[in-house]
Amino acid sequence: MSEDTRRIGALEAGGTKMVMAVCTPSGEVIEREEIPTEGPVETMARVGEWFAARDIDALGVGAFGPTGVNPAAPTFGHILETPKTAWKHFDMLGALKEHVDVPVGYDTDVNVACLGEQVYGCAQGRDSVVYITIGTGIGAGVMIGGKLVHGMLHPEAGHVLLAKRDNDPGESACPYHDRCFEGLAAGPAIEKRWGAKGYELAERDEVWDLESDYIAEALVGYVMTYSPQKIILGGGVMKQAQLFPLVREKFAKMINGYIVAPELEDLDSYISEAGCGGDQGILGCVALALQAQ
Repeated sequence: MSEDTRRIGALEAGGTKMVMAVCTPSGEVIEREEIPTEGPVETMARVGEWFAARDIDALGVGAFGPTGVNPAAPTFGHILETPKTAWKHFDMLGALKEHVDVPVGYDTDVNVACLGEQVYGCAQGRDSVVYITIGTGIGAGVMIGGKLVHGMLHPEAGHVLLAKRDNDPGESACPYHDRCFEGLAAGPAIEKRWGAKGYELAERDEVWDLESDYIAEALVGYVMTYSPQKIILGGGVMKQAQLFPLVREKFAKMINGYIVAPELEDLDSYISEAGCGGDQGILGCVALALQAQ
């Protein structure tokens, strides 16, 4: 069998930075570069020129959102309502296609991270997976039956409403909701509540006791609605490794034996860290690009 020599472009289009890469179909990163996310026109011109100079055969894009992911809709490939006002309604996909004439797959950043873990990472062999990133914001990529979930837009599972704890001394950091997951548990919420960033609070047990409460409650909700075979937790907040055992313990108490399934017999495996060495987004873009060909 001949070696697959296709060159696959991957773009993690984040609100802070753009990560561009050229990879093999097997997931080897050949070349990578990052640039800051600035104004949409100049940023996408730089991105498009970078890929145009690298002779790619297909391109996968994981974009910050909300963004249009329905190929049949006129907003496909557009950034939608966003606090990054300069990017609101910008046609990201159209701007890319001014520079590259190859098949392009387009989805949300968290959906492609979920896809990357399912194809190349710790969720291989499973067709129903939830990937959650907990960092500056909280987002979730959801795959059910081998397909990424979109629906009327795409899951905004970072904004599910939670029960605010009586011992929570803080207020929601979300401008839309006073008790959503992101508003209570993302990085800015931690900093707003405790007056310091998460990595500066590593030794404060009360910080992570409260944080794990909110994460566990959200995961129970995802299990009851999506019934995933695996849950993967990524993002900057989850670099506090002490969170994982706390979340698993509280998750088990909250489920309280209601769900009986083989997957839940080993929570260390069921609620896991990401398995792509931080490249789940890039690798998910590769998988998306291959699907687009």
